Amino acid sequence: MIYLDYAANTPVHEEVLRVFSDLTREFVANPNAAHSAGKAAREYLERCSENIARLLGLSDHDIVYTSGATESNNLAILGAALERRSRGRHVVSTFLEHSSVNGPLAKLESEGFDVEYVSPLPDGALDLDALSDALTPGTTLVSVCYVDSELGAVQDISAIAERVKAVPGCLLHVDATQAVGKIPLDLDKADLISLAPHKFYGLVGSGILAVRRGVALQPLLHGGLSTTPHRSGTPALALAAAAEKALVLALENLDEKRRIVSEHNARLRAHFSKDKRIVINSSGRSVPHILNISLPGLSSEQMKDRLGERGVLVSTRSACSAPNSVSRPVYAVTGNKKRALSTLRISLSHLTTPDEITRFLEIFDECLGAIAP
Repeated sequence: MIYLDYAANTPVHEEVLRVFSDLTREFVANPNAAHSAGKAAREYLERCSENIARLLGLSDHDIVYTSGATESNNLAILGAALERRSRGRHVVSTFLEHSSVNGPLAKLESEGFDVEYVSPLPDGALDLDALSDALTPGTTLVSVCYVDSELGAVQDISAIAERVKAVPGCLLHVDATQAVGKIPLDLDKADLISLAPHKFYGLVGSGILAVRRGVALQPLLHGGLSTTPHRSGTPALALAAAAEKALVLALENLDEKRRIVSEHNARLRAHFSKDKRIVINSSGRSVPHILNISLPGLSSEQMKDRLGERGVLVSTRSACSAPNSVSRPVYAVTGNKKRALSTLRISLSHLTTPDEITRFLEIFDECLGAIAP
């Protein structure tokens, strides 16, 4: 098998599994419990949270543990917008967002909110002037992705924050799910930050939402008291510790891991650029880990299936997108429906080998020749 779908999920690092197993055995008590064992578990959880915030470069944020990026994004968007609706019902986002952001935004629209979407520039960067034009005194929340999941375009969070903070009281939510382990992080100016460890060699079923202190959220889950006012339920200490370990490992040797991935990306770009049947959608500002291409006039689903039959695993778009749908990010940057209907996403890792790239390109050419002789 040649696995080239790392943007959808990554293999769990052995050290992450070890931490999860060790903590599951070591701590039996509920961190919410008042006895000594509960207090010890809570103190360990607090140390994990403090270190996660430090690793993310955050100076004034609390860490909320969730079931994944989908819950984190829902809690950030719905929680912030509903809590602040007396101030305004205008929310701004972009056409680059993941379905776990678009879903809660659609929910807000169904409840009478005005959700405005800002287009990116052709290279995938958010149009900052268009963002400023979209903001109003009644805008309470702006939600953007740090790195989008289909093109891999990187946003300038500091520049976006500067525009957002021109509106008094407006919050900035950043979906950083695809950024961790790919680029140096610049997140301290964001009020709400979502991420999921399974995107950086951690465990599925675990998520994080960093919340700036003093920001109130309307909770999605209602129940007993917990370690945070933002989410009821027993915090999973072992998952929190595993998330911390995954984050530590993801940030180690970042430059060297990026160099390896960049070499793979360059080989793919050089090969694809020679074939007139292929159009490269990911610009030079995209992370090297994600390369999006189109096969205009051809079926990318058929191509994906043929590759799969040969043991090569890629995606047509985000794993959470509906099959045979238009790639919203690709259409946003190209305005070309044929390109947006025929996308393939190849996502790479430092674990990808040069031999895998060589074999992938051989199989890719054979499969493409079969559907487009």
